[in-house]
Amino acid sequence: SDVSIVHQGQRKAVGTGDWATDTDTTYLGLRTGEAGTYVVGVSTLVRQLGLDAADFNQYLASDGVIDVLKQRALDKELDQGSWEQYSKHVKAVFQVGDRPTGGLDVVLGYPAELIPLANPYALQVGGEMVVRALVDGKPVAGQLVIAGGDGGAHGVIAERETRTDAQGVARFRVDQAGRWYVKFINMQKTEAEGLDYESKWATLSFEIR
Repeated sequence: SDVSIVHQGQRKAVGTGDWATDTDTTYLGLRTGEAGTYVVGVSTLVRQLGLDAADFNQYLASDGVIDVLKQRALDKELDQGSWEQYSKHVKAVFQVGDRPTGGLDVVLGYPAELIPLANPYALQVGGEMVVRALVDGKPVAGQLVIAGGDGGAHGVIAERETRTDAQGVARFRVDQAGRWYVKFINMQKTEAEGLDYESKWATLSFEIR
């Protein structure tokens, strides 16, 4: 539904002419401008998915939607399957040249969104990455957020979890160089016909050099 690029606080729509998919990987060709830090955002159209009880419970447990899993246990619904409406909202932060620039905190208005409040290309190992979680444009408190990644030759960056504060802010210590991701899934029950839940996924990826 949207592809945008942000540089120094200015947002520009990107066409999908250079968009290609290959099994589980999507490729997007971009022409950058001057040196600095860029953000690319992608917001997908809504889709629906039906799962039986065992698969749905496993998905909730493995993807960090434990609040819904706990509520299903309290409501004695663990033996029930589910129909879910979902959409995914992805951002990648990347650096052109050696000069980090600001303006990364532009809100793109996606249903779920992670806003970088620190520039990862100005951080060193041992620093702190700070993000704000938004759902429907508003900070979401108490949201479970997960970070991890690929450290290349140094191995997997182990996943770690935290909760957002009252302002929707989550903080992670960047203890390893490599390609990092921060993500969350916000899932709520819905009364829409034929559906049980609506989930909104947000991911932010970047590199710590």
